[in-house]
Amino acid sequence: MSCGDPHETDCSEVLDHLYEFLDREMPDGECTKFEVHFEECSPCLEKYGLEQAVKKLVKRCCGSDDVPTDLRAKVMGRIDLIRAGHLVPEQDVVAPETPVSPATQTPATQE
Repeated sequence: MSCGDPHETDCSEVLDHLYEFLDREMPDGECTKFEVHFEECSPCLEKYGLEQAVKKLVKRCCGSDDVPTDLRAKVMGRIDLIRAGHLVPEQDVVAPETPVSPATQTPATQE
């Protein structure tokens, strides 16, 4: 997504780090760069507004649920590994294929 105009901060960089901006997990200088970009780029501002609305909706609907401590630790550990480049995000998301016995295959699934 891009408005087609050149910006000091590229649209792809803004969109790649949008959740860090939304969660205020980046340095103030980086936040300022993003704010300037949103003033100049309406497609990115629109995407920011949409993601902000979704985040508020999730918080309103699910905000009172306590997250188990062990789950939070696992997620944060996985994020650290991904940021360090030791793990690909999709690596553990895909469930292994379930083997299909020949007896349960239909003619369409038999090769």
